[in-house]
Amino acid sequence: MTVTAPHLGHSPARRPLAAAALLATLFSLLFGLVLAGAGPASAHAALTGSDPQDGAVIATAPEEVTLTFSEQVAMGDGSIRVLDPSGERADDGAPRDLTGGGTVRYAVALHSGLPDGTYTVAWQAVSADSHPVSGAFTFSVGAPSETTVTLPSQGAGGGLVGVLYGIARYAAYAGFVLLAGGAAFVLACWQRGAGARALQRLVVRGWVTLTAATLAMLLLRNPYTGSGELSDAFDLDGLQTVLDTKPGAALVSRLLLLGASALFIAVLFGAYARREDEKAKQDLTFGLAVGGSVIAIGIAGTWALAEHASTGIQPEIAMPVDILHLLAVATWLGGLAALLVALYRTPGITTGAVRRFSRLAFGSVLVLTATGLYQSWRQVGSWSALTGTRYGQLLIVKVALIAVLVGVAWISRQWTARLAEGGDDTEQEDAGPGADTAPAPASEVSVTDTGRAPAEAADESPVGPERAAQLARQRAALTAAEKKRARDADPDRSGLRRSVLVETAVAVVILAVTTVLTSTEPGRTEEEAARSTTAAAAPVGGGQVNLSMPFDTGGTNGKGTVRLDITPGRTGSNEVHLWVDGADDRPRDVPEVKVAFTLEAKDIGPLPVVPERLTVGHWTASDVRIPMAGEWKVAVTVRTSDIDQTTIDKNVKIG
Repeated sequence: MTVTAPHLGHSPARRPLAAAALLATLFSLLFGLVLAGAGPASAHAALTGSDPQDGAVIATAPEEVTLTFSEQVAMGDGSIRVLDPSGERADDGAPRDLTGGGTVRYAVALHSGLPDGTYTVAWQAVSADSHPVSGAFTFSVGAPSETTVTLPSQGAGGGLVGVLYGIARYAAYAGFVLLAGGAAFVLACWQRGAGARALQRLVVRGWVTLTAATLAMLLLRNPYTGSGELSDAFDLDGLQTVLDTKPGAALVSRLLLLGASALFIAVLFGAYARREDEKAKQDLTFGLAVGGSVIAIGIAGTWALAEHASTGIQPEIAMPVDILHLLAVATWLGGLAALLVALYRTPGITTGAVRRFSRLAFGSVLVLTATGLYQSWRQVGSWSALTGTRYGQLLIVKVALIAVLVGVAWISRQWTARLAEGGDDTEQEDAGPGADTAPAPASEVSVTDTGRAPAEAADESPVGPERAAQLARQRAALTAAEKKRARDADPDRSGLRRSVLVETAVAVVILAVTTVLTSTEPGRTEEEAARSTTAAAAPVGGGQVNLSMPFDTGGTNGKGTVRLDITPGRTGSNEVHLWVDGADDRPRDVPEVKVAFTLEAKDIGPLPVVPERLTVGHWTASDVRIPMAGEWKVAVTVRTSDIDQTTIDKNVKIG
């Protein structure tokens, strides 16, 4: 007799596969979002000042170049490079730490006897929150000149290495969420789930993902903060340098804690899953809860100790708050992933377990809200930073997504309440802990343990191998059909699965945005750095300078007047207009006029300016840079013939 399975409609495996495909697609798309924020990494420590300043023109070469930063940075040999107009190194290559009095400052000494021209300063460092930062600017000695130096187009932390590091960072967060959240779901919500293979695979995959991502970050750390060359990932000297840094120590500590968590997983899904004695199981539950909490806190601390929370204001408060925030995220989102897997792959999940997770998620949301408010205040600090910086804008997106997630979670709670009203709370509560399959239901067609249909069971003739294989396939189809029927028979349970799937999809997006936030300069820091940079570069005081100076070159028609306007008459860039009037007060052309600025009190200058003729008797020069405020001597040279010329000067306060 041929055993036929009932009509199945869509394959019973398609729905979980469709869910997995949806999440996989989201992960792939969101990797693009992560990578967009990963390369090049946004600056977390910002350059707030330099001496000489960017674009300054100074009379003589300085003995050193100093850089001032918004927060603590780490520098090594070659972190500050000063290149002369021909591209040759003009520094000694050994930055000196001049930090003191709350100001972070580094200096590099210059060679003596440097020629005039434009010099390029290129720098690269690692900020206190572990992210690489870099930049470049120019200054000129004597007068600006052509330079052969090409500034790098790619910032620190960019390129292929930056992309790979961004992927590893995202994978580390995702792995921790699955590991910690999945284990918390089993211990706090559904202890019998410790024997469910689907949940075991979820947690183990989280552990593998976090471990692999941590190892990748450790190897990529040297090229990520240095050369940007992937081949340097296997440089042992570079790896040793990384191990001596705070981020390197945090990554190594995470690996050690992951070793302890492997033992925790072995006990959770081994001895604990098989334990039948209730008293002994309660004791083991308490021990696993305590041990798992310690490990989870330690792993979360490896992020808090090396990233945003460890720098800025109130780090002693920010680090424990950051740990609580990350644990709440893992408990909520990781538990959500575990619930989704259980609803699709483990028919034994009970309404009681769903209700317990609902309460656990609600508590996690409360912790997430409280810690998130503090972190937002600390990292943003003002409404202008919230709306006007990339960090603030990403934070708004994250808050909006969390609001959506909470709304979908509320819908899930409604489905859970309906299940409870239907008396589903005891369903499968006594099921054995090891099965992923549904209990054998009544079926119109059944197969005996020998693999034969009932009519064939009465037939004592032996069954051939081909027939036995056919019957085994039919029995598997019947089992799958019954699993699908049991899963889909209850519309409330189906509705819960759909809402949890949507929750998980939104959670994937939130995790991606969170990853980008960790590699983005906090809004408060960005605004403070912008204010400091503006203050350092902004013109100081002053107003338009108007001069009128009579001259007499001694030759025929050698008398006249020079009128000079300097706009805006402050430090920084200025525009100079010069008019020459003859003795009859009419505009007069002369063969040559030149201007020079000298700040005698600081031994700066003369800084030469050669204006261009605009029209009869009118010359102009743009971008005339006055490096600092003071009493400047403005000297004008007028030549009225091949041999007749004179220089007149006047002191004027600029800036």
